[in-house]
Parts: sequence; C-alpha cells; structure tokens
Amino acid sequence: MINAKCLEFGQQLFKQLQEQFPELSMVNMTESAENHDHLWVNIVMPDDAEREISVRELASELSMDILLEHGYHITVSAATGEERQADIPNTGIT
Repeated sequence: MINAKCLEFGQQLFKQLQEQFPELSMVNMTESAENHDHLWVNIVMPDDAEREISVRELASELSMDILLEHGYHITVSAATGEERQADIPNTGIT
C-alpha cells in the first residue's frame, strides 16, 4: 500500500519535472496493480518526440535517486487518452 511519504515523493518528482518542462500536467497517481508498493505518476507527455525523450530521461534519473536514497519505487508514465478524458483528481491514490 502506498503511504503518505511515497505520495509526497511522487508530487515532488512531478514538480521537479515541471520546473524543466512547464507544459507537463499530472493526470493522477496510482499504485501499481502488480506491486502495491510501487507508485505510478501518470502525466500528459509533450507532443514533441525529442522533448518526450528528455522528460523520460530526467524522470528515470529522479525516480532512481528516490529509490536509492529513500527506498520508494516511483515510475512516471504517459497517461492514456482515456485517463486524460476522465475527471480524475491529480493527487492521491485512485
């Protein structure tokens, strides 16, 4: 189960990404269906392919730092079209 500290790190990771890529928006944060200690931060990726690659590279570096320093497994993933359309709050676990 995802705890409050993990959620805090997920939000912090997103804010760091958004500092570099202001066009990003978070759709939601969910726990993985396979591993209930793994948080997914679902975001709307940039339309530009090169910029998306840069977002993914930075996200992987930041999430690895969190894993190594604090033990929380967080993955940033691209939100699906269905998730973008849904009225899902952008904080907390859905």
